Amino acid sequence: MRERILDVALELFIEQGYDKTSLRDIAERLGVTKAAIYYHFERKEDILLELHLRLHAIGRDALDELESLQTAEAQMAAWPALIDGLIEQVIANREIFLVHVRNRSAFEQLGDDPRHLAEQDDLEDQVRRLLSNPDIPLAQRVRMTCALGAVVGALTSASNVFADVPDDELAKLMRDAVRDLTAPPRP
Repeated sequence: MRERILDVALELFIEQGYDKTSLRDIAERLGVTKAAIYYHFERKEDILLELHLRLHAIGRDALDELESLQTAEAQMAAWPALIDGLIEQVIANREIFLVHVRNRSAFEQLGDDPRHLAEQDDLEDQVRRLLSNPDIPLAQRVRMTCALGAVVGALTSASNVFADVPDDELAKLMRDAVRDLTAPPRP
């Protein structure tokens, strides 16, 4: 039931916007009482936080996989496949990005939530550790950073700028662009 509440809330936040969606709207769409919603979520903000943490989970899975590799060489070799997987995950979850783009002020208010702060800090630390690893050549770290930024930037705007582009076509175009960014430096 908890996941269904999140899915329906996501649909309504896209259709109506976060501010215009009430817990009553979510309950009605689900065909349950508000009390059933309250059993899982005390406040609408808790639902928004859980949706935001889905984004964190996408990044965390990729970073955990990369950090599990023992050498810089292994991390560099795994980077293209990791970015491909990240592209697939983010495209599969475009709706969450769409809600994020359309409801920035609501998401900004989550900033003070201790759970959000801890998750955000952990993710940022993982990225920082990876991209500041002196065992990875600087040129490669810059390429990795550009690739990550390209994926996040393109997919953050994908809901508005590329909304009419089919998922598989967008994923292919993004992979091509990222391969260009991560290609070994020319002599």
